[in-house]
Amino acid sequence: MLIGVAAALLACVGYGVASVLQAHGARGSAAAGGHPTLRSTVGAVLTSAFLAGMALDVIGFAGSIVSARLIPLFLSQTIISANLIVTAVLGIFVLGVRLHARDWVAIGTVVAALCVLGLTAGNAGPATADPVLHWALLAAAVLVALIGVGLIRLLGARAAVAAGLVAGVLYGAMAIAVRVVDGVDPLQVAVLLKDPALWAIVVAGSGGFYLFTVALQLGSVNGAVAALVVGETVLPGIVGVTLLGDTARPGLAWLVAMGFCAAVGGAVAVAVFGAAAHTDSATAVERR
Repeated sequence: MLIGVAAALLACVGYGVASVLQAHGARGSAAAGGHPTLRSTVGAVLTSAFLAGMALDVIGFAGSIVSARLIPLFLSQTIISANLIVTAVLGIFVLGVRLHARDWVAIGTVVAALCVLGLTAGNAGPATADPVLHWALLAAAVLVALIGVGLIRLLGARAAVAAGLVAGVLYGAMAIAVRVVDGVDPLQVAVLLKDPALWAIVVAGSGGFYLFTVALQLGSVNGAVAALVVGETVLPGIVGVTLLGDTARPGLAWLVAMGFCAAVGGAVAVAVFGAAAHTDSATAVERR
């Protein structure tokens, strides 16, 4: 349990710092007129700040793999979602982001909810699942990635929160696939390569990375990250409890449910406030 929690905390810090660095790089190469293009996205990825963020993403991904295998997904993903706090605080100094009282209240709610979850979580279920789930994860990853690309084309400059949310759903699917993928312990490369869950990890990871990069180009880093947090927390938490056997401490399931809802609600509030603040800032710039 302690190793899993420590790995989730490592992922939390890695992803949080990475988001700020990637937002810094994305701002410097944002598409003209606020409409994302493949060229502007590639330009964002090739900045030094974004590359440094990608290195931290690798560290965060390693931590998320370990935590997803060792502790309940509702706990590991919610701890990792606390990268929202790292991003918000670091963004004050690196990006000049201003946080209002309402933002701090929402962030405080997430922190309190994480403490509740940490104290009430039980054991992770077995790292096995019905083969149908493996194929379902791959199909869902492809479908959700296509929906995300379609939303970007449809919404254009207004797609920041939507892109962040879809990226989060993809990362959530990736976490589930990491839990159930075969051929990891012990390592069996042939079994690993034949498992649809492995390819779900590849599709969901790459699709989520692209959509989150677009979200950072278009909107508030806090809003994009908060939307991401909602997507990557809710789906794995529900699947972990209903299909994979993740449990709470005896008699505390109700408290786990409350903590989980509070954490997601706090993240939603940060997303809404961040999107509103970004819109107000953009409107002020246009008037000048």
